Amino acid sequence: MRVKNSVPKLRSKRRLMRKVKGARGGRSKLLKTAKETLIRAEAFATRHRRTKKRTMRSLWIVRINAACRNRGITYGRFIDGLKKSNVDLDRKALSELAIRDTAAFDQLVELAKKAS
Repeated sequence: MRVKNSVPKLRSKRRLMRKVKGARGGRSKLLKTAKETLIRAEAFATRHRRTKKRTMRSLWIVRINAACRNRGITYGRFIDGLKKSNVDLDRKALSELAIRDTAAFDQLVELAKKAS
């Protein structure tokens, strides 16, 4: 008896078409172009997951720098002062403190000024 591949093939086609649903024109309708679109989209997604980490860190640094300069200290001296006074907070936490809890950030700035 001859075995056909129709059900699994249709299932994989449906899965593929679901993933490329938002694409324009033939990219969401034609099988070959849809496959190419998906491969390219997944490659970009992988690359941008890596880039996102870099951009977020630079955003945190910009925020900390702005908050520090409002309090009369540069970013470099602030980080150096924190290291000398053994404060182990990462940039993300410092950025959140600068935005949400200004009193705590003021204390860290004073601590950094004394240490450096």
